[in-house]
Amino acid sequence: MKRALLILALSLASAAQAQQGFGPLDSSPPTGITVAEIIQKMGAQESAFSAARSQYTFRQDVRFNTISDDTNRPDGEYHQVTDITFDKDGRREEHVVFAPQNTIQRVIMTESDFKDIEKRLPFILTAPELPDYNITYLGKQKVDDLDTYVFDVAPKVLVKGHRYFQGKAWVDQQDDEIVLVNGLNVPQDTRPGHADLSPPFTTYYQQIDNKYWFPTYTKAEGTLHFPPQNGAISEDIHVRQVVKYTDYKRYHTSVTILFNGQEIEKEPDATKPQPPKQ
Repeated sequence: MKRALLILALSLASAAQAQQGFGPLDSSPPTGITVAEIIQKMGAQESAFSAARSQYTFRQDVRFNTISDDTNRPDGEYHQVTDITFDKDGRREEHVVFAPQNTIQRVIMTESDFKDIEKRLPFILTAPELPDYNITYLGKQKVDDLDTYVFDVAPKVLVKGHRYFQGKAWVDQQDDEIVLVNGLNVPQDTRPGHADLSPPFTTYYQQIDNKYWFPTYTKAEGTLHFPPQNGAISEDIHVRQVVKYTDYKRYHTSVTILFNGQEIEKEPDATKPQPPKQ
């Protein structure tokens, strides 16, 4: 969000722990495998799943609201539904299928916000990206029916012009794949008059086609603080964002996709998502 300074503390562990379906965190070391081996296997699986997701069509539903302090209800909304598909030559393309008038007045959505929606909220930690992060093992935790490893993830160095994830990631012990993240996109530009920030978010993943853990739901929420400028009084603005990724369908491609080191048999062309129901 442009011209905004985040004042909401992350409190990532406590926020996630409070959610229904989370068991206690067991900080004991993993059994039968080293932490380094888990991270290596996760990076390999994330790379394979990233390649696979690039060969799927899906629908992306983005809803961003500013929230009134008086009523705790939305007082402005940006809403857009987009189908991510392929053209006849197999090139990836986007089709906006629903976009009512934008009524947001108190903040401005920037290019960084839209790039976060596309690339950072559906967080994938591939093998080539592992060296960019400090990844610290926190323990084992039951999340619903899944046995997971929990890691703290933070960028080693903030490179100008790059965005990174900072927070916690839950990795399925069986599939070596991220199934939940809770954190913040960094760095956040806090310069008065130039601030461009976003609230903490949680992204959930579901297994698609019994193979891939793809992002399906993200919720971001926080209070943004506009620093005083030219003698004006600072202003706090509560924002909320929900992104849904649905209707995943495999698109026919000549690209080879590996799963557990094995080539996956190509599937027929996907039927493109249909326009939203009226």
